[in-house]
Amino acid sequence: MRQSNEIMVTIREGKRADCPAVYQLIQELAVYEKAADQVEITEEELAEDGFGPNAIYHLLVAEKEDQIIGIALYYIKYSTWKGKCVYLEDLIVTEKYRRVGAGKLLFEELIKIAAKLNAGRMEWQVLDWNEPAIGFYKKYNAELDGEWYNAKFRREQLQELSKKLK
Repeated sequence: MRQSNEIMVTIREGKRADCPAVYQLIQELAVYEKAADQVEITEEELAEDGFGPNAIYHLLVAEKEDQIIGIALYYIKYSTWKGKCVYLEDLIVTEKYRRVGAGKLLFEELIKIAAKLNAGRMEWQVLDWNEPAIGFYKKYNAELDGEWYNAKFRREQLQELSKKLK
């Protein structure tokens, strides 16, 4: 157990039974990011993708008195230049417990994991308007790269493109 600024917080690996609370945090983050209507994943998919036979992500959980108050969801990716890398998909702390140190504990635990894995990089994204998060990452001297564009295909685009490519 590690103590944050004001509260006692335990950081541990996540487990399947945590998925309902994790899903609620994901919903809360979507509202914060003004994208509540964009969450497509179900709680069942979340559980299977993280804890099924072909798990594709890892999870750290921050608990206060057996209540999940935050998560760091990450996975291993591969860089042709750097090799194995850790990608932090989301660092979420429920609003009531922001700015008391839970996010710091989660982030620092992930840094330790990345170092133990001898990762070539640890990467994540932050929205350009999320000043509290940007300030948090700057405290660690993180490189905020404005040089690269984010590129993606959404599910619908993938389905349409796939049909055209047959």
